[in-house]
Amino acid sequence: MQLVREKYQKKAVPGMQKAFGYKNVMMAPRLVKVVVNIGMGEAIANAKAMEAAQADLVAISGQHPVTTRSRRSIANFKLRKGMPIGLKVTLRGQRMYDFMDKLVAVTLPRVREFHGVPDNSFDGRGNYTLGFKEQTVFPEIDFSKIDKPRGLEVCIVTTARTPEEGKKLLELIGMPFSKD
Repeated sequence: MQLVREKYQKKAVPGMQKAFGYKNVMMAPRLVKVVVNIGMGEAIANAKAMEAAQADLVAISGQHPVTTRSRRSIANFKLRKGMPIGLKVTLRGQRMYDFMDKLVAVTLPRVREFHGVPDNSFDGRGNYTLGFKEQTVFPEIDFSKIDKPRGLEVCIVTTARTPEEGKKLLELIGMPFSKD
């Protein structure tokens, strides 16, 4: 199995140079970071939910998450400014490549009725966001020990300038996009 870092160096950089006419290898887009995020609206009423989600995120990413807090108060949701409402982990360097290896080779094929990831989840700058309905698709999560299925999102940040460049980069490193 070829790792994401090797695929980037041996396959993606020459492929990007050929496809977009880059004259220098340093012009080719690259991965910057991967952000894994869990939104926890239920944490307002249940403080134990935050601890369970934190344990899940540590198991998935191998890194301790940062608590995200609300920026403003919203009375309808019983939310006050500064309350914890989510968790996130930013992966860079070797941990980012290890996570991408696991995502492409193990996690995505475990998704039930998987036909590829959608190609319309790019922002205008070549970054890609992928959402999961529950954390149990990751192999580190023991299904018998979870208290509640929680959704999470994975944002892959690249140096690509356009969605086309970002999609080509992710295709060349092994991201399975859907054919439709």
